[in-house]
Amino acid sequence: MYLVTVLGNLLLILAVSSDSHLHTPMYFFLSNLSFADICFISTTVPKMIVDMQSHSRVISYVGCLTQMSAFLTSACMDDMLLTVMAYDRFVAICHPLQYQVIMNPRFCVILVLVSFLGSLLYSLLHNLSISQLTSFNGTEIANFFCDPSQLLILACSGTFTNNIIMYFILIVFGFIPISGIFFSYYKIACSILRAPSSGGKYKAFSTCGSHLSVVCLFYGTSLGVYIDSALSHSPRNSAVASVMYTVVTPMLNPFIYSLRNRDIKSALWRLQSRTIFSVTIPNSLCFLLAKPVI
Repeated sequence: MYLVTVLGNLLLILAVSSDSHLHTPMYFFLSNLSFADICFISTTVPKMIVDMQSHSRVISYVGCLTQMSAFLTSACMDDMLLTVMAYDRFVAICHPLQYQVIMNPRFCVILVLVSFLGSLLYSLLHNLSISQLTSFNGTEIANFFCDPSQLLILACSGTFTNNIIMYFILIVFGFIPISGIFFSYYKIACSILRAPSSGGKYKAFSTCGSHLSVVCLFYGTSLGVYIDSALSHSPRNSAVASVMYTVVTPMLNPFIYSLRNRDIKSALWRLQSRTIFSVTIPNSLCFLLAKPVI
């Protein structure tokens, strides 16, 4: 599953970068989302594979904080990029005449940089809040990686402090981005319903379908982990949900975008055709050079 995820997202990035028809803000954000998904799954699965091969489930305190920092950065990057992509669709459908002016290349790069810096800040604050509360020598975590939600439970000395931190994370990095996505799609739906052409309505909805599927998959599993950790404290349920949003979600994202997006499928087909052509031509030349001339 790890190789499928990495190769699928790399293929999506390669298709977007190699096809000039896809050099648009939407696919620019999509390629960055694919890169964030590769980083997201690479923070947990390789360590899990090594632990399974070595039959050891020990991780150092520094290693745990490092893994958690990289995990939170990539997860928050996914979170913010999905919100940025919703805003991109809002501008494209509700303000099509100003789209090229608003979503210019410089502004798109700024949005990605702000998402990355915000993710780093969130990860840094999260690590500082845990590292200054306590150390975890000899502590067992009922998961296959250093799950931030379970580390917060272990780090916080009182239930009140634990709930404040958990609900703060839910509000800032859960409720606010989801509210932005819902507001964007509310405006999009209102704009589409006012469109006179049924073909235009279908095309507008089809461009948003893939993004909505990924949003539901990502937020449904990730928010479920935090809510379950804050309320039920069930290690089994947290582990199952963690597998869903750390392994399954990054693996499904490239398939969702490639199967539901006609432009991506066309780009992948052109990429495959160019690859086959570039391999066939040198082989033919070698055959002609090796053939004796009479």
